[in-house]
Amino acid sequence: MAGIRIKCAVIALATLAPLALSGCVTGEPRRVAVALTETVPPPTPEPTLELTPAAGAKDVPASTEIGVTATNGTVSDATVLDSDNNRVTGTMRADGSSWVPDKTLEYGESYTATITVTGDGGTATKSTTFAIMAKPATKQVKSTSLYLTSGKTYGVAMPVVVTFESDVPDSARATIQRRLFVTSQPAQNGAWRWFGARSVMYRPETYWQPGTKLTVRSALGGLPIGKMIGDTDRSATVTIGRDFRIQIENSNKRMSVVQNGQVIKTIPVSLGKASTPSSSGTTVIISKEADTVFDTTLTDGPDGYRIAVKYAQRLTWGGEYIHSAPWSVGDQGRRNVSHGCVNVSPGNASWLFSKTLIGDPVTTRGTTRKLAAGNGWTVWNMTWAEYTSS
Repeated sequence: MAGIRIKCAVIALATLAPLALSGCVTGEPRRVAVALTETVPPPTPEPTLELTPAAGAKDVPASTEIGVTATNGTVSDATVLDSDNNRVTGTMRADGSSWVPDKTLEYGESYTATITVTGDGGTATKSTTFAIMAKPATKQVKSTSLYLTSGKTYGVAMPVVVTFESDVPDSARATIQRRLFVTSQPAQNGAWRWFGARSVMYRPETYWQPGTKLTVRSALGGLPIGKMIGDTDRSATVTIGRDFRIQIENSNKRMSVVQNGQVIKTIPVSLGKASTPSSSGTTVIISKEADTVFDTTLTDGPDGYRIAVKYAQRLTWGGEYIHSAPWSVGDQGRRNVSHGCVNVSPGNASWLFSKTLIGDPVTTRGTTRKLAAGNGWTVWNMTWAEYTSS
């Protein structure tokens, strides 16, 4: 049996040998052609752009921006010239949608805007020339106000307040907000909200950080607002001061003055009596008058009063103030006897007046009347979620 296995093995070798020899005499190895497919990337698309106002447009609002619709690139240069080739300064919006002039364009003037867009596929340039409308008649102009003055220092609760002399239609409000600019250093998240038809306010999510620099522009000059035209651009650069807050408790008739987180003084107060209660809620100091006269006879007739008051600090449009009240010193800290104001002694009123800033927050708790939205600068009398809700 072993011999049989050996024989078989020899036979197998003999059988394989010719095959091996055959492989050795074939010469050069056979070459196999392989087809290679080369992937060629598509060409990089060139930038394109469209501009507004359209070339040759007339009667364009003086508030106009240079609208830019760009593809495959971003704006790398913007030049706007008036009819005398004077350059107009401005900046692109952060979203790249338009170029905004730094000031209202001139009525009756014509302008040429040249915009260049650059991308991986090259550059594209386009120009448009347009004419601004004639100056409107006075009766067509809507007066606006900005409650900030450049160079001044305000409290940490100071809102940016823009007001209008007449009602603003709902259809115009989004356009107005787009023309209101607030920049804070350091940057702080904030939002606008309308309070009625004549007032729109901006506040940060929490009180401003002390030392914040605010740059504000109400760019409403020449802006169509319903059937009227905004009167003028307004701007201000201001500073936010120290963290100073006033807290008033009806339960103990006490005011706590808090600076940078520390109570620096406690003051007895007398609030509104039962028939004319003070409002509970958070507002801010709107204005300060060292000497003024309270006169309610025009609205209340024979039931009204007229009295000279010192160190008055307005809290609401409805007539609530913190002020000196020498006639109620005996009641302060004990009972409420005022017509809704916060009464303090002459000495405390003078001290407080010397410490406060317009924009300092004042919170009153425990009275029977709730502060009404818009009765003063009431942006802080709601949570951030409530404030930013529609």
